[in-house]
Amino acid sequence: MTRARKSRIPQPLWTVALTATSIALWTAWLGWDQHRDVHPDGSTTGPYEPWQVIGLALTLLLPVCWAAYRRHSLAATLGTPLGLAIASFYDWSDDDSGLFVIGVGLVVAGSLVGCLVVTALVRGMFGMEEGGERGSRV
Repeated sequence: MTRARKSRIPQPLWTVALTATSIALWTAWLGWDQHRDVHPDGSTTGPYEPWQVIGLALTLLLPVCWAAYRRHSLAATLGTPLGLAIASFYDWSDDDSGLFVIGVGLVVAGSLVGCLVVTALVRGMFGMEEGGERGSRV
């Protein structure tokens, strides 16, 4: 059996890196689209298109999976929701109704659950325990 290699970068730095990555990816996918689309019947949608949100989610998978694989489960689980909370709060805070806080809470809850599931799947796929070794596949 081979020992799972834990990186030499401490857990807090992984969390900061994932937080910064999440903010950067939010900006790249969602930060530039700030207007709502008005349809002929007067209804509005947006400001984001589904492909933007899907693109954000898919590109966030890589850093979360990498952190989980490197045995930084706490950073993989908390860094991304923290970054998305900061980015969405900043992006939506100009809403005069104050309801943006509910949206930020939903982003945090959804990303937290998603990161927990992805982290558990990565850890399970590679048979890793937090303090142990990778399981052998025979």
